[in-house]
Amino acid sequence: MYFWALMVVLIYLVFMLGLGFYALKYRIKTAEDLVLAGRKVGVLLVAASLAANNIGGGSTVGVAARAYGGWGLSAGWYIMTAALAMIPVTYIFYLMRRTKAWTLPSVISERFGAPSHIAASILQIISLSTLTASQVLASGTIFAALTGLSFETGVLLAGVITIAYTILGGLWADVLTDFIQFLIISLGMLIALPFIITNAGGWGTIVSNLPPSSMDLFKAGFNTIGSLFFMYVITFITGAEMVSRALASKDEKVALKGSLLSGLLMGLYAFVPAIIGLVALSTMPGISSSDAYAKTMLSYAPEVIAGIGLASILAATMSSADSDMLGASSIFAIDIWKRYIKKNASDREIIILTRAGVVVVGTLAVLAALTRFDIITINTFAFMLRSAGPFAPFVLGILWKNVTKEAGFAAIICGSIAGVYWRLIGQPYIGDSVFGALVGLLAFIIVLMIGRIVRK
Repeated sequence: MYFWALMVVLIYLVFMLGLGFYALKYRIKTAEDLVLAGRKVGVLLVAASLAANNIGGGSTVGVAARAYGGWGLSAGWYIMTAALAMIPVTYIFYLMRRTKAWTLPSVISERFGAPSHIAASILQIISLSTLTASQVLASGTIFAALTGLSFETGVLLAGVITIAYTILGGLWADVLTDFIQFLIISLGMLIALPFIITNAGGWGTIVSNLPPSSMDLFKAGFNTIGSLFFMYVITFITGAEMVSRALASKDEKVALKGSLLSGLLMGLYAFVPAIIGLVALSTMPGISSSDAYAKTMLSYAPEVIAGIGLASILAATMSSADSDMLGASSIFAIDIWKRYIKKNASDREIIILTRAGVVVVGTLAVLAALTRFDIITINTFAFMLRSAGPFAPFVLGILWKNVTKEAGFAAIICGSIAGVYWRLIGQPYIGDSVFGALVGLLAFIIVLMIGRIVRK
């Protein structure tokens, strides 16, 4: 057991729960407070929350594992492309805030009707639940490494704590903890890195033990890097956990400024997790790639620094997990239950149902995480589910005036089928979102043109 590292993490976790209780007592009065933080979130909180949500298990533990397993330094593009993607995404978030919608599927509902709304809601719930599992898995590996407890116990602890503070404070607790978490993420990795490099023998020694190709900044390939960029543009625009920050902003200008700032913050340390993965590859060959981040921290950083660094991973993964759980449960409560099952549901019922949904999604995520799936593979599959079909109707529904319900539904169905087909035939998994979105876009335009011809 690593005593001081564990103490840092425990103090951080207690603080997170304290913020949850604070939000419960002083911030949560209505369903809008729970789901959208009362639409009172400022620029810094929007930026830190968006950045913290993307720098989750996939962008920390997952990137280090990918660098260890074959991508080398180029694994950092997994984060850098996300940072660059925020540039075009910002404008859509600006327009989105002006709609005053509660959830992403409700934006589609206003333009394309019930069939498209139901399909988009179901895809979002499945995707967000899957993403929750990947974050719980990453958190579990850190708990296990720190405490010496079994992996299964670590996953259970991660799931229970995240469920607890999400239930308590909703989106208010989410954005408040995101701000703290982002500071810990940044400071933890950046402070730990010089110690890791020095104690591992210095940069020259580390590089000398690596295959030469590991230092190739573009080893992953330009096709992969380009696909990552477009994947992020598509999935950020259609990601409930990202969209909720825009919808929770004080106004559209705050949504715009906060989105741009988040991209800058992500780009500042995009390649740090990849470097940590390379240190593991250089000094600890033969370990599980998923353990590269935790073992490097605990082996080469001072214990307190390692505690900060590992707390940053818990911060990152729990930040993403709470957003995903809240997104899935609020979509069910608002877009399914209140819209189609009980239209006169009260504010209190929505709050209760949303919190119950957090428990259900969190429990299923824990069970899935116990299978130890590959984080990045599962993350990109979840991104595809939520984006391949809904991308065209969501974006064009905001940008165009003359759209039809038939075009929106056709895009969702065709794009989703195309994305799944791409995976089934064994194509590079990063391209499934892009391929599905292009097919959905094509289906949207064709059906829209046919409709115009018929009406003439």
